[in-house]
Amino acid sequence: MQNALTLSEFETGILSPRIPWILKTMMDIAVVALATFFATIGPLDVAAMFAALTANQDSRQRRATAIRGTLIGGGILLTFALVGEYMLTGLGISLAALRAAGGILLLLIGIEMVFARTSGGTSTTDEEAQEAIAKSDISVFPLATPLIAGPGAMGASILLMSNQQGDATGQAVVVASLIAILLLTFISLLLAGKIQSLLGVTGMHVITRVMGVLLSALAMQFIFDGIKQSGVMLS
Repeated sequence: MQNALTLSEFETGILSPRIPWILKTMMDIAVVALATFFATIGPLDVAAMFAALTANQDSRQRRATAIRGTLIGGGILLTFALVGEYMLTGLGISLAALRAAGGILLLLIGIEMVFARTSGGTSTTDEEAQEAIAKSDISVFPLATPLIAGPGAMGASILLMSNQQGDATGQAVVVASLIAILLLTFISLLLAGKIQSLLGVTGMHVITRVMGVLLSALAMQFIFDGIKQSGVMLS
């Protein structure tokens, strides 16, 4: 009887439209998360900096540094993604405020990417870069943080997870997207020299600018959502 009922429901179109709708929703979440993490982590930018800082290391040392840096940076971002919202809630910060503030942070990063400028949101500052040159092990600083797990990526992980509050499937898609970009970052580190020579400075700047435009649009949507959720009416 159950099988007949299920078949009847599919034949009458009660259940069948729901499956594509769920898949489309998951795809939409994944596209936004992948684009945001790609822009805020910046695998190509991280690879370029990694190639410069490990120029004197052999392939085995670079591989070990890449593994440690990716694992530590990924651990930091996953921690922020899973418990960051609870930390902010404990501080009395509302979800609306998080969305608005996170959107502003991502907007500033997006603007910097469009104009090919850096201020520490997704990369190292000049002072941090000078300190990194003198270090023999860069896996924790500056690779894990702030290159991989920078302020922008941390804020994005909390913001994207909070947008899927109460939806375990949506949050799983966000976490899977983060892991996918971390894997892409790790591969970029292993191929840092080849990627840099293939794309060149101009090619990397073109990709960065395109991702900056997309990130800026996503950031404005986060800001609008935060203002709307806060109940503040704009005249």
